[in-house]
Amino acid sequence: MQSILLGVDRVNAFIGKLFAWCIVILMAAICYEVFRRYVLRDPTTWAYDVSLMLYGALFMMAGAYTLSRNGHVRGDFIYRKWSPRTQAKSDLVLYFLFYFPGILALIYSGWGYFYLSYLLNEHSSFSPEGPVIWPFKAIIPFVGVMMLFQGIVEVVRCWICIRDGDWPQRLHDVEELEKVILDEAAAKAALEEQAANAAEREGTTRGSL
Repeated sequence: MQSILLGVDRVNAFIGKLFAWCIVILMAAICYEVFRRYVLRDPTTWAYDVSLMLYGALFMMAGAYTLSRNGHVRGDFIYRKWSPRTQAKSDLVLYFLFYFPGILALIYSGWGYFYLSYLLNEHSSFSPEGPVIWPFKAIIPFVGVMMLFQGIVEVVRCWICIRDGDWPQRLHDVEELEKVILDEAAAKAALEEQAANAAEREGTTRGSL
């Protein structure tokens, strides 16, 4: 079971990291537009649409990857104080109440937007170039399916945590600075407590002698 869960994580991580390169292309496109506009006095007719599509693709395609790393925003100041079982129970309820209905609605509506755009061979109306945008809209239902599979993986993790009392292993490659600082502070506090206990035991032993 764990190999299946981590396999889905790896697939979504690969897709998320692949689309992360959109930020490099986006930066190059914006720099080129600024050069053309302010140096050559000849602005492009496609920069706005390209930047919009690249940023949208980057934002959407990283969603399942972020979920696989447990990186979405939550009220951590409350959540982190709960036991793993309580965290898992809370997550499980919220997944079925909000997450899955929202994701299924995204897939259903996203497919409708994409299919209509495809039938009309829709072009953008935001710039004179007017590039075709139905391939961009195809990302919406695709992301919904990715998020659906990752959500199923997270539900399985919740059940495992409720059963075993601890969260199962998940892949890690990037940590938020806040989490790193908190982990370091917890480790330091644990070492200080161990040192204090050792000193107390040593003092008790000397006193008894």
